[in-house]
Amino acid sequence: MIGVDDGVPAPLGAHFDGRGVNFALFSEHATAVDLCLFEPGERHESRTIRLPCRTDDVWHGYLRGVLPGQLYGYRVHGPWDPASGHRFNASKLVLDPYAREIAGRIRWHDALYGHRRTLAREDRIDRRDSAAYMPKGVVTAPEAPNLALKPVRRPLADTVIYEAHVRGLTMTHPAIPEEERGTYTALAHPAVIEHLWKLGVTALELLPIQTFADDRFLVDKGLVNYWGYQPLAYFAPDPRYLGGGGIGGLKAAIRELNAAGIEVFLDVVYNHTCEGGHTGPTLSFRGIDNASYYKLDPADRSLEIDCTGCGNTLDLDHPRVMQLVLDSLRHWVTAYGIAGFRFDLASSLGRAPMAFTPRAAFFQAVAQDPVLAGVKMIAEPWDIGEGGYQLGGYPRGWSEWNDQFRDAARGFWRGDRGTLAKVTQGLSGSREVFAPSRRSPLASINFAASHDGFTLADVVAYEEKHNEANGEGNRDGHGHNVSRNYGVEGDTDDRAILGLRARQKRNLLATMMLAQGVPMLLMGDERSRSQGGNNNAYCQDNATTWMDWTSDPDPTLTAFVANLLRLRRAQPALRRRRFFDGHQIDPDEPLRDVHWLSPDGTEMDGEAWGDDGRQAFGMQIGNDAEAGDRLLLLFNAAETPCDFRIAPIVGGPWRPVFDTASETGAVQAGRADPVPEGGAVAMPGRSVQVLAALGAAPRFVPA
Repeated sequence: MIGVDDGVPAPLGAHFDGRGVNFALFSEHATAVDLCLFEPGERHESRTIRLPCRTDDVWHGYLRGVLPGQLYGYRVHGPWDPASGHRFNASKLVLDPYAREIAGRIRWHDALYGHRRTLAREDRIDRRDSAAYMPKGVVTAPEAPNLALKPVRRPLADTVIYEAHVRGLTMTHPAIPEEERGTYTALAHPAVIEHLWKLGVTALELLPIQTFADDRFLVDKGLVNYWGYQPLAYFAPDPRYLGGGGIGGLKAAIRELNAAGIEVFLDVVYNHTCEGGHTGPTLSFRGIDNASYYKLDPADRSLEIDCTGCGNTLDLDHPRVMQLVLDSLRHWVTAYGIAGFRFDLASSLGRAPMAFTPRAAFFQAVAQDPVLAGVKMIAEPWDIGEGGYQLGGYPRGWSEWNDQFRDAARGFWRGDRGTLAKVTQGLSGSREVFAPSRRSPLASINFAASHDGFTLADVVAYEEKHNEANGEGNRDGHGHNVSRNYGVEGDTDDRAILGLRARQKRNLLATMMLAQGVPMLLMGDERSRSQGGNNNAYCQDNATTWMDWTSDPDPTLTAFVANLLRLRRAQPALRRRRFFDGHQIDPDEPLRDVHWLSPDGTEMDGEAWGDDGRQAFGMQIGNDAEAGDRLLLLFNAAETPCDFRIAPIVGGPWRPVFDTASETGAVQAGRADPVPEGGAVAMPGRSVQVLAALGAAPRFVPA
């Protein structure tokens, strides 16, 4: 027998205490809230309960006799007044934003929209019931204290991120049982963990797994939102990846990854929701309190402000909306053991109310939160709103995706003029970008490729996007690829072209891993994964985006990446916590913490820096207390070889330890002899070499 009591207004969501469930929902402008209980398989609610109390705009009630597993949703009463920003429609079942588990998926139908889509006027209410087409919240049991997950913690300086997709990473691996492929459980399969561990990855960053929607226009075309950047529920793992393991499968996977020393990061999307603009569906936030959850146009409150390109922008200026985001983040840390977050279009989170500021309340709240203060925070430092590009503009404690590093590295190796200053800036940690905010090189997340754009293999095989499979006439995706195909667009059997492409992949990877900052590797780049030139594969849940574990077009590349990361781990000079500042290492010696060198045996001067066609340079890293061994990094992006004479100021002899002219990075026997002070290094065209000062025992020997 279900009995109804007043309950309490906190915590928000549905919480079972052993006797019953407390339900609490925020809505500032509602006039009443109905809780709807559903039986499995039923299209309509079996019981409706009017929540009896309202406290500080939280509607709440306690139901005795309700147990974990109960399906539920809400119908929220209030004004239908789009001109004032209110779109209440109690005919629409809405999902609890705090639901910890979701059952079912959206079944697209016009009844999911609060307005009449068939009319020219969008302010006419639609009274059709949407319950049959909506997923439902699930009441969950409280987490047993001894099962709570505590994230493994690694120093940011030692972090190597691997950006991956749950399905894409696991769908084709022959060692994973078929029924587990594409699920959370598969992430913990020994074969997956062994691959990451052997590579030297320390953090697995998952594309969005918070419950998200497949856009209607994609479903109509037989496609899905594969990437997951259309969030619906911020506390619940997306049910499409649950498999037989359920939510426990995700927790077990994170526990096993942690046991292997691998942190788990989540790509999270708190800048917008899947409800889109004012013509979008009513699924949750819009029907609960549109005027509170979304930024509205002050000149016409029937319209949302769109800083995201997705139709709406969450209003973190509202204290309850910011509470939702903070509560969600804490939930993923405490209940799942998540160690870091990458925030999609993060500039939207710092708009107060519209202009971005690093002093925004959200950033301040994160900094002082006892749960979140020790969690790694990574921003995608832009959105599409005015002043949205904010690389370098985030506060202390935050790292940022450095797209300038990506473009400079690609352009330098492609042979573009005028890239020297940018690529050397990136190699030294992008001081000019991050030092003004009093941060270290670790603020820079360096990458050559990510999920958004070409894979590494496609950067060296395509000059134009090939997105025809997305069904938009190849109009989607951007044209800014900074890529080169080296003579043939796409696949080829030409061995010379294939060899050159392989060398350029190694050069891009080396530039990323040798740079100061935190490197990020895209899933499959170590196996030369191609998407056939699709640079916007957000809707491709198929072989286009899955890792092919059964074939490897560049079989030595995985060993190359593993050796490169072993070098990075062995050399503290590559993992500095402070920027180079040109100081002398020893007051009695001329050596500084960094020297920039020309191939003619001199230090680079103003004329050398002003040469926008320069394609060869050296970087000597000093051995102060933080940097460990002295290293000499030599770069030659020209097609032709050069003899790189070592400047006398950096001394010698030098021991060659890594070479991208080698398929695995191992220095070939004929090139391994120490190079004396003032000697010359033979640099093949399009190559990188790393040398260590001779004297101390070798810190690194390639496998």
